[in-house]
Amino acid sequence: MKKLSTTHLQPGMILARSIINDQMIVVLSENTLLTKAHITRLSFLNVQDAYIKDEYELNANYQSVEAMINRSNAFVTEYEEIVSTAREIFYASSNSEQLPVKKVEQLVDDSIVPAVQNSGALDYLYELNHLATDVYQHCVRVSILSGVIGKWMHLDRSKIKELILAGFLHDIGKTQLEQKILDKRLQNLTPEEYDLYMQHTILGHKLIAGNQEFSEGVKSAVLQHHERMDGSGFPFNAAQHEIHDYASIIAVADIYDNITTEREGCRKETPFTAIAKITAEMFTTLDPAVCVPFLTNIQQAFLGSTVTLSDKRRGRIIRYPADFAAMPLIEIDPETLVDLNREKDLSILEYNPK
Repeated sequence: MKKLSTTHLQPGMILARSIINDQMIVVLSENTLLTKAHITRLSFLNVQDAYIKDEYELNANYQSVEAMINRSNAFVTEYEEIVSTAREIFYASSNSEQLPVKKVEQLVDDSIVPAVQNSGALDYLYELNHLATDVYQHCVRVSILSGVIGKWMHLDRSKIKELILAGFLHDIGKTQLEQKILDKRLQNLTPEEYDLYMQHTILGHKLIAGNQEFSEGVKSAVLQHHERMDGSGFPFNAAQHEIHDYASIIAVADIYDNITTEREGCRKETPFTAIAKITAEMFTTLDPAVCVPFLTNIQQAFLGSTVTLSDKRRGRIIRYPADFAAMPLIEIDPETLVDLNREKDLSILEYNPK
């Protein structure tokens, strides 16, 4: 292990110790393979130095695996394998009305949990450019996002694993609905179709309720992930302390994914649109115990990123104002700083995590 100044860090180096800021938030975890974006972020956070693994600590596996050189490509490969298995699971549930429990557990244990440990998971998910309208793909992404939020909330490993499982299964009830309902945008459903759509939480709970392998937390999350703190959700208008913590976490992950993923009839928005919505609904429909760590950590993750504004100017995110302001401060040049919370006519058109 060796200590290096941040100015001497290079992409491809591997952290030997986690980097923690003054608020005791983990900026980058031990064993993170540094990218250019990571190094830029550390510079903006005024991190002076970092501990890097030396040649003695790097065994042959680190040197020989090409995926360690390009973690983004490795993540995409892993993600596609996860999605392939998820497709089989959801199709099996649709055709037989029975869930292949062992296959679900194996997928979560062997593939999704490791994907959550990837420090670049949120950026890599955002970079997936293909249309992803299938329910099983949405469930994979929500499971990864939920696990990341669980880490940010400092949940223990067993709870994070349950949360990932709950995220993967949260929309399993949609396998019991007619495809014509799933193919429509929500605003285009008839009142009768929307009533059927809302039943997917109950259908999902019914599908897994008899399985002793799943905890009550997982089952509650499947049933309650559309419930809201103010009682405005469905299926039972549960409110506040009636809603399981897992369901509250999945609700945030679900909103983030729906906004930041390109779907049929819906263009892909930037993460900042999702953050603005989650910020606006914190303390009303969404649980602040989930939103606060989510917003704190995800804002840290964006520092140093390049963005294009709606007026075509390009700049870099340098910080967020205090008090959970929804939008960041953008440095266009050394003399020009744009506060998007005040300049309401401007928005972020494009986001480039690299």
